[in-house]
Amino acid sequence: MPSEEAAEWLEMLGVEAGEGGGLAALIRATYKTLGLQTYFTTGEKETRAWTIKKGMTAPQAAGVIHTDFERGFIRAETIAFDDYMKHNGYNGAKEAGALRSEGKEYIVQEGDVMLFRFNV
Repeated sequence: MPSEEAAEWLEMLGVEAGEGGGLAALIRATYKTLGLQTYFTTGEKETRAWTIKKGMTAPQAAGVIHTDFERGFIRAETIAFDDYMKHNGYNGAKEAGALRSEGKEYIVQEGDVMLFRFNV
């Protein structure tokens, strides 16, 4: 689709094309409309993004990965995304004191980087 048509289409949908262009704006608007957000898990081998409903607790978010994670939830080691990037990853954020230990009542925030501790 030509960029002029794409801009008109997004405008018709009420979506403001911001950083990342039209597709990124449409995705952000869709997540907002559906009440969704993203959190991350990361390790030595891979980093994954998980889509959850806004307002989910840490155990509920863990259950998106596997029901055993929710059932045996102990705590979530959590780093805000901005802190994760600012301190060059998990170890840097931990050394800088940006790593938090969150319990069962914690409401997951957009972009949280999480490591779940559980026992089944």
